[in-house]
Amino acid sequence: MEVKYDKIGIDYNLTRKADKYLTEQLLYHLQPTKDEKYLDIGCGTGNYTSELQKNGFDFIGIDPSELMLEKAKLKNHKIHWKIGSAENTGLPENFVDGIIGSLTIHHWTNLTIGFSELNKVLKPNGKIVIFTSTPEQMQGYWLNHYFPKMLSDSIIQMPTLEKVKKAMKDSGIEFLETQKYFIKPDLEDQFLYCGKQNPELYFDEQIRHGISSFSSLSNRTEVENGLSELRKDIDSGKIKEIIKSYENDLGDYLYVIGKKPAGNNGKRCTRP
Repeated sequence: MEVKYDKIGIDYNLTRKADKYLTEQLLYHLQPTKDEKYLDIGCGTGNYTSELQKNGFDFIGIDPSELMLEKAKLKNHKIHWKIGSAENTGLPENFVDGIIGSLTIHHWTNLTIGFSELNKVLKPNGKIVIFTSTPEQMQGYWLNHYFPKMLSDSIIQMPTLEKVKKAMKDSGIEFLETQKYFIKPDLEDQFLYCGKQNPELYFDEQIRHGISSFSSLSNRTEVENGLSELRKDIDSGKIKEIIKSYENDLGDYLYVIGKKPAGNNGKRCTRP
């Protein structure tokens, strides 16, 4: 994963910016206070970490990519940026009051060990807010029509909601709720389904480069062919039919919210 994101990280900040609405939703679900400490796990170049810090909250940013963290430090030197992963944060027990993780859990090597580590460093009653997408949701992306192999490879790496909930339970984190997120037309963070309502975005090479599915999982020929077909369908107006055929109420992404119960000793699970 370090290699993948070192490669993506070169121009990552050109297209991946903290979205105002998503930032507001992270704050709404986390409910942080200004005298406590929080963790952004898998923080990347720290777009959301920095935005949350600007709101007056004290955050630590942890990521396995050195290049990503170098860019994060340039953006905000007041935040403690740290090399690490969900499975090994290097933080003490009961150290943070809450945790966020945005589009990161599909990169964890082991969900249960990752959540167990986060449970360990989280204080009792502390919340954890994960922003992700499920395989079921991704099967509803119209991108499947143009880039079937790329989407299939992307979907395979995404844990189902049931797997996430089980891993949380097995690690001692109490699952609270989920909230669906549907792509908004003014989305500022150009991740995979950013072009749901504006297919033209996918012709921008910089945008594709900042999306791991395009930059790391895709086949060049499929992308070229898919973009060619997409261009024809945009020009002919057929794209409207394609998009309509994929409409659903599953949500495009999902907030998964949990907390560490009071009295939870936070012991980390170990591999069998």
